[in-house]
This record gives sequence, structure tokens and C-alpha cells, in this order.
Amino acid sequence: MSLLFRRASLASLGLAFGLSALSLSPLMAQETAPAPADAAAPAPAAAPAPAPVDPNAVVATINGQPLTEADLVLAEGELSQQFAQLPAEQRRAAALSAAIEIRVMAAQAVTTGLDKDPDFQRRMAFLQQRALHGEMVEKGVVDKVTDAEVRARYDQEIANTPPVNEVHARHILVKTKEEAEAIIKQLDGGADFQKLANEHTSDPSGKTNGGDLGWFGPGQMVPEFDKAAFALEVGKYTEQPVQSQFGWHVIKLEDKRAKQPPAFDEVKDQAKQAVIRDKYFALVKSLRGAAKVEIPDANLKKAVDTLESAK
Repeated sequence: MSLLFRRASLASLGLAFGLSALSLSPLMAQETAPAPADAAAPAPAAAPAPAPVDPNAVVATINGQPLTEADLVLAEGELSQQFAQLPAEQRRAAALSAAIEIRVMAAQAVTTGLDKDPDFQRRMAFLQQRALHGEMVEKGVVDKVTDAEVRARYDQEIANTPPVNEVHARHILVKTKEEAEAIIKQLDGGADFQKLANEHTSDPSGKTNGGDLGWFGPGQMVPEFDKAAFALEVGKYTEQPVQSQFGWHVIKLEDKRAKQPPAFDEVKDQAKQAVIRDKYFALVKSLRGAAKVEIPDANLKKAVDTLESAK
């Protein structure tokens, strides 16, 4: 299956690539009584742009050690989930309070020697390696992806995707085979399909639109329905009732066309994620190939090798 049209996931890499969905909502006009011409107020002046923040500006001092604006921004980012429910105006204060709490507790941990604990040192080493892994992915993979590579990946996926037909169909859904056969008999006699659908279908969405299902592609309907609909010629209806888990269907094919691939702008984020994924695994493969890795446990080595071969 094409990887372009599903969002690529790097969760298996221990990373989170956030994909933000941007939506544009139409502005709803409000009906208000027009103000007299002489009462018209001048438009409010645009708010001045906020002054740039100096990342080295000291926000607080804890036991003589400065906590800078950059430190606070980092704390806000790392602790954003904890502050998600807070009003925006409270998040900065909450982040500063948390940063101070972390500083004083960490200082106390050093005073009591907790930083020398072997388990802590192992965890710190792992966290440092994980952070460096993330930096390597960001700087060595993500930042190096070019627009040309993303476009080439899109073009490749389009070229490799077999053409697919989609159909526009209507149906009449009833509970029994006998009811469906009676409807087919009326159609054979020249009855109007849409009128019969409005009168007889048990599909709530089809009672007012003549059983219209719109356009759909292979696999979007239950198998029995899908097979029958795609086998029809345009303008024809099923000569025998079609049974599915929902009941008995009489299906009419309104039209058929080649499904158009999505435009580049619609899927460029997915294409970029696919490029990132491929570059990441290529880099890992190169580095793993150059590294000397030994796993004494034969069963564990076999399990790891199986996972690696699947990437």
C-alpha cells in the first residue's frame, strides 16, 4: 500500500513528530443596526508588535544562580502538557514556578549525593543519548529535507499508484428479499428509482435524496455491496437483490470515473514525513552497519535481527 496517503509515524523511533491540522473557518457575519454616519468611530489602531525578547534576560535568581528567559521557554515547552488546561496568562507563571521548584529540588539532590547514585547516572546517560538522538534526527535528517525531494516523492507515489475507478451509486435498503424483489419488479416496469428509494429505503440518509450514496472507491462499502456496485454498467440496477449485514439492497449505478489522485498541496506533509522516515532509516542502517554490536543471548539477538530486518 502506498505510504504517501497515510501519515508516516516515527513513534517506533522514540520520537514525536507533531502534525498540526490547520483549519480555516468562515467568518460569520453579525447582523447589527447600522450606526449613524456622524456616530461612526474610527477604527482602533493596530496593536504594536511585541518587542523581541532577550533570551539571556534574567527572569529569576535561585540561590545566586540566574534563570534566564531561554530557560523559561525551555521549561514551558517541556512541561506544556501539564499546563495545557491553564489559561494562557497563567502558563508563564506556572512554568516559572515549576522551574524554580526543579532547581531547588535538584540542588538538594546534589547536596545529598543522589547525583552519584549508579541508577541515576545510568538514567542520565540514557536521557542524554536520547536527547542527542533527537538532535541528530532534527538537524541531520529533518532540516536537510528539500522541497525538491518532497515533490519527487509525491511524483513517485503517483506514478506507482495503479489507476482506480470510483463509482456514483444509489441504493434501496429493505429488510427482506421479497421486498427487494418487489422493488426490482417495479423498476422493470419503468418505476423511478429515486422515488422508490424515498418511499421504501430503511437507510435514514437515503429517504430524502433518492438513496444517493455519492462517489466511493473500492473497499469503502461492505464486500457484497462493493462487488455488486462495481460490476454494474452505468444506468443499470441489480437484477437480483444483494444481501449484506444491513439487509437487502437494490443498487443502481449512476456513473463511473477514474479516481483523481490528491493534489500535491493536499498531501505534501505526508510526502515529507515519508522522505524523513526513509532518510532516518537510511542513516540508522549506515551507522548500525559501521558499529560493532554484539548480543551474547542468541534468542535475543534473533529477535532483534527480526525487528531490524522489518524496518
